[in-house]
Amino acid sequence: MAIKRVWIEEGCISCGMSEMNCPEVFKVDDEQDSSTVIEGVDYSLYEADIKEAAEACPVEVIKYEES
Repeated sequence: MAIKRVWIEEGCISCGMSEMNCPEVFKVDDEQDSSTVIEGVDYSLYEADIKEAAEACPVEVIKYEES
C-alpha cells in the first residue's frame, strides 16, 4: 500500500524527530512552533522514513493514510 496523504495533528511539541527522520517531507516551522508537512512531495519515495517518523513521534501526532 502506498502512502497518499501525510499530516500532523494538533499537539506537536516541535521536538524535531519528524524532520530528523524525514527532512524531505517534514520541516519544523519556528513561527508556528510545530512541524509541518512540505507540500508537493511524492510520498512514495519516502514511505519507510514517513512511517519511522510517525513511530518515533513522542506525542503520536504524525499521521498518514495509505491507499
